[in-house]
Amino acid sequence: MTKNICVTLQYDGARYNGWQKQGNTEETVQGRLEAMLSKLFEQEIEVNGSGRTDAGVHAVGQVANFKVNTVYGSGKIMELMNRYLPKDIVVTDAKIADGRFHARLNAKRKTYVYRIGTGYARTVFGRQYVWFYPKELDVIQMRKAAEQLLGEHDFTSFCGNRHRKKSNVRRIDSICMEEKEHRIGEGEFPELVISVTGSGFLQNMVRIIVGTLVEVGEGLRKPEDMKKILEAQDREQAGMMAPAHGLTLWNVEY
Repeated sequence: MTKNICVTLQYDGARYNGWQKQGNTEETVQGRLEAMLSKLFEQEIEVNGSGRTDAGVHAVGQVANFKVNTVYGSGKIMELMNRYLPKDIVVTDAKIADGRFHARLNAKRKTYVYRIGTGYARTVFGRQYVWFYPKELDVIQMRKAAEQLLGEHDFTSFCGNRHRKKSNVRRIDSICMEEKEHRIGEGEFPELVISVTGSGFLQNMVRIIVGTLVEVGEGLRKPEDMKKILEAQDREQAGMMAPAHGLTLWNVEY
């Protein structure tokens, strides 16, 4: 009996060349999943992810689905997947979905979280998940700049794929910034956590938004520049691209 299995995944993206399967490497999350499932169930299995995370980007709430001919229930499938997957990929939930469910096509909103270490001392723990940026940032100005990005816009200026021919119109519902302080031993390590929620995201979009906001925080740009950047529809007008390792796909809504 063919079942459509929907799974929620966590993965550390440090050693992977992104989510999407590629012909020149086996080190992608989708590739690892498909190879393991195809061998486990002795049939060709295609895995659909809710989105294509970049190389080095992590996930705590990636959603994927695949169709498989099996007598096993979702609990047993989850158990088997976690038994044979690499230690840096974990299934946290599995269920049998409607046959028409598609993890990417049915997604309504996604949330990404970016962590920036703003102190002058870096922590060894968590270094793979935080962008260490020891400069004073004006978070009030950054919030003003972020407000200019809310709503539906053409985000060509914030897209890393310069040759993309499809629509670059996306909707951002919220950009939240929270200043936190982590204590590890005798050390205090301040962080700025930026959460971005929207209908969908272009290649490198969140990382370019974060990099541009950081430039505003440094005083290199003004909040009102965001509107001009959007209108330009030119990648050269936006700021730097933040490193991949600070970004995590946090949640997908359906």
